Amino acid sequence: MTAKTGHALIHDYLRSLDRSPGVYRMLDAQGAVLYVGKARDLRARVSNYARPTGHSARIARMIRETCSMMFLTTRTETEALLLEQNLIKQLKPRYNVLLRDDKSFPNILVAKAHDFPQIKKHRGAKSEKGDYYGPFASAGAVNRTLNQLQRVFLLRNCTDAVFESRTRPCLLYQIKRCSAPCVDRISREDYQRLVRDAERFLQGKSTDIQARLAEEMAAASADMEYERAAALRDRIKALTAVQSVQAINPRGVAEADIVALHIEGGQACVQVFFIRGNQSWGNRDFYPRLGGAESHDEVMQAFLMQFYDDKPPPRMILLSHPPEDPELTADVLGERAGRKVELLAPQRGEKFELVTNALRNARESLARRMSESAAQARLLEGLAEAFALPAAPRRIEVYDNSHIQGSSPVGGMIVAGPEGYVKSQYRKFNIKGTEITPGDDFGMMKEVLTRRFQRLLKEDPNREGETWPDLLLIDGGAGQVSAVETILTELGVTDIPIVGVAKGVDRDHGKEEFHRPGKRPFALRMNDPVLYFIQRLRDEAHRWAIGTHRARRSKAAMANPLDEVAGIGAARKRALLAHFGSAKAVGRAGLPDLQAVEGISAAMAQKIYDHFHAKA
Repeated sequence: MTAKTGHALIHDYLRSLDRSPGVYRMLDAQGAVLYVGKARDLRARVSNYARPTGHSARIARMIRETCSMMFLTTRTETEALLLEQNLIKQLKPRYNVLLRDDKSFPNILVAKAHDFPQIKKHRGAKSEKGDYYGPFASAGAVNRTLNQLQRVFLLRNCTDAVFESRTRPCLLYQIKRCSAPCVDRISREDYQRLVRDAERFLQGKSTDIQARLAEEMAAASADMEYERAAALRDRIKALTAVQSVQAINPRGVAEADIVALHIEGGQACVQVFFIRGNQSWGNRDFYPRLGGAESHDEVMQAFLMQFYDDKPPPRMILLSHPPEDPELTADVLGERAGRKVELLAPQRGEKFELVTNALRNARESLARRMSESAAQARLLEGLAEAFALPAAPRRIEVYDNSHIQGSSPVGGMIVAGPEGYVKSQYRKFNIKGTEITPGDDFGMMKEVLTRRFQRLLKEDPNREGETWPDLLLIDGGAGQVSAVETILTELGVTDIPIVGVAKGVDRDHGKEEFHRPGKRPFALRMNDPVLYFIQRLRDEAHRWAIGTHRARRSKAAMANPLDEVAGIGAARKRALLAHFGSAKAVGRAGLPDLQAVEGISAAMAQKIYDHFHAKA
């Protein structure tokens, strides 16, 4: 007897469902989740899928693939919505709208743990004592604002350690970007006033500050304190320049996110603008993955729930399209924020103009992306034709190694696909093998690929995810390709195409030779777009590997031998370096000399002595 699927299967589930709120999951024949949905009334919602007609092509296809369902009831629809979003984030179903974004948003932190607060960029958990302002759309937006704050308010950005070690003003003081509190060029009270002014600026009260600075400048000039008056004049000029370069300064919107959605050709772009303190703090575009022909309200609701899953929403969110269930969405977001959150789709006035501007940006961004995607698709098809692949690759992995005479060796992997470089999938491999001869590129490549594919075989042995490559590009010739083929064969991976990119005659761009296992090398035409595409892939892998190597080398150069001694913390290390002058001198010191250092006990002195002399 054939197992039921589709409408017939879903109809059978109706007998056991009540009218409780909850979440349902639709699964395919392999048990993979196709779709996660929430319902105020499970029976009523699921009965829609039991109807044989009246569905969009996407929904009809999903119903046909459904071989089983799972249900979870909840006490309220709000709980169902929260559970739905958690499951979507965890399971990433094929037919749900998915927000693909793994980046956190930066903030500005005015750190208050010191008498002279530091102003700096902050990303991540807000565990440090101080006031946070954000979110900003990008690190660039934060850096621009920090630069403006330094010009106007002369606040320090150095670390507490640098602050404590200064004996004379740094360059920032010379170029009028810092008030040099580290060497007492400003009193604590005056510096605190600058901090308060900076915070008022971040809260959107810059005109009040400007008026007060103008009054102080006039008073200083009247008292013939011309140097102070000139300094205040420079700060007023800087503040005026800051106000004039702000892209959007809405007078009637103090705090809001503007969310605009444009859907075209089965793709979507969401533009988010951040307004804080009546100032624009930048914007970012997102391209959620659609399951098919979703409506604007469905995509908007899914985006809002996923976007604010790990960040607090503002008091007001201005929308180009209302979500599927505005009241429920607002309630859930307000519950997360701990206060009321207003969702508004304005139809006139300044708020409408802000949304219109964001919507225009979303439309233009999606047009550019679709154009780039079409060009990328043609290049991938050309790549498949050039290397006789069965289809255009969806995931290309490119590998390269970097070292200097064998020191600090690293391997790098970049990933590219239909949407260009997938930088969130880039990986670095610190070479750990002690048996590898310095400079042995074959040994390094073997370690990198072994670690990479052993992990793939462990995490996704059935290749159900999107992390298995369709093509491997290796920087090297026939020898490297043969070595890679051997490595993969030993791991039981024999069906992934391998191509080596060798530099060819005179090692010039444009004369590359391509090597494949068991086939003769060949070259592409000098003006072939596919050749340029491969060159860019190889150069990106080279850039990534070199950058990773430099970072590892810098870390090694900054390493202190004292860090390897168990029990040596920051205080003892400072005491030892202050007493002996260098880690090398500590290593040469005798036991009595070590015991003479304040804070170093006889047992600790013995441990330090043994550490260095055991290595000798």
